[in-house]
Amino acid sequence: MALAFRVLSLFLLVCTLRVFSEHSEHEHDLNGASEDLKYREPRYLLYDVNPGEGFNLRRDVYMRIAVLVRSLNEDGPWTLVLPPWSRLYHWRSRDVGPQERIPWSLFFDLDSLREFVPVMEFHEFLEVNKKNTIDEVYYLQHYKEGWDKWEEKMDKRPCITNPYDWNPESQHWYGWFFGYNDEVEALKMECISVMGHAGILKPFLLKNTSARSVMLDRAETVLHDRYGDAVFWQVRRSMRFSKQLRDIGDAFRAEFLDSTDAKDKTVVEKSWKNMKRKHGDALGGPYLAVHLRRADFVRVREKDVPSLKFAAKQLKDLAEKHSLNKIFVATDAPMDEYKLLKGYIGDSYEVFKFEPTKQMRKDFKDGGVAIIDQWICAHARLFVGTRESTFSFRIQDEREILGFNPDMTFNRLCHEKDKKCEQPTRWHIEY
Repeated sequence: MALAFRVLSLFLLVCTLRVFSEHSEHEHDLNGASEDLKYREPRYLLYDVNPGEGFNLRRDVYMRIAVLVRSLNEDGPWTLVLPPWSRLYHWRSRDVGPQERIPWSLFFDLDSLREFVPVMEFHEFLEVNKKNTIDEVYYLQHYKEGWDKWEEKMDKRPCITNPYDWNPESQHWYGWFFGYNDEVEALKMECISVMGHAGILKPFLLKNTSARSVMLDRAETVLHDRYGDAVFWQVRRSMRFSKQLRDIGDAFRAEFLDSTDAKDKTVVEKSWKNMKRKHGDALGGPYLAVHLRRADFVRVREKDVPSLKFAAKQLKDLAEKHSLNKIFVATDAPMDEYKLLKGYIGDSYEVFKFEPTKQMRKDFKDGGVAIIDQWICAHARLFVGTRESTFSFRIQDEREILGFNPDMTFNRLCHEKDKKCEQPTRWHIEY
């Protein structure tokens, strides 16, 4: 009997210890999950660019920061907050309504962007944040003393220039903030001198700040981590234009340029991840497309921009060489210059220019009209651009993604005095 009691007592002790052990382990798991949950609360990275930079350079800066955010997500969840489009240099139309606080969704397919990195619009960030404040702003700047050699480095320094204002009453900083300057404020602002690639900011963002929202101003100061590699092309491929803009461009191609994706071999897959084209897969529509940059380029890049008469001669020669009788012109030239160019080309060729309706211009602004031009140029049998123009560069990118023969993409107009007429560097797509 005594033995039976001892056995029963031992059995109950073991059961009690097991329950205690299981309870303690479960409690440990809950504590761990709680800590992990805290860690997993998303952080937000915002950025802005020098106000003087144009639309296509800003697209390039997005790529640099998107790669940085994807790298940050290896250590915890970050979301990239897209800076609204406002008041760019080339957006001068006065009859389209305010060209500010424009969301990215008007120009780009956000679902496509999110296949590379988590993104949200700035107004969505304000809603999620539940307060019109950004925790910390870091204004990126070059080193005041310049540099003798290239090296990766960054230091907190006094501001060389400071676009932000301190309000001693609220103890907050005020600035442009994408046109929300009367509604948004920063709790902290510092200047950082930096030399290097975007990735140099990762250790700082992970170790030197625990702020939930961090903004990098003058983000163009840092460079691409790996220009032209597979990751570079992944983020570039994800930057698809919004479907509504592509549809308008496609309708114009079909009506005036005898161009459709089926005939041109430029069908776009639902996801950019499934599009891996080889050079020569795309044929393109039966027309020559040219991006003729004028405006300030005539003055600041005089040696690169041909006269209208010589530009017309080059276009006619290329059209004849490739047996094309239609020419599409994307240009920032005023209408009188376009008509002059068209006159120089003559009646042997049909010359087209996309002319949006008044409603289109109101709906899609100058930026949307420019994207439609780029989309039409991207589908031409032959493309000719302007030297050192980011507008031309982005068209060349699109054509690489679609799978065009590089000989039909990397071409430019030359000045009549330029005897060498070097053609653009060929940045080929990598998968």
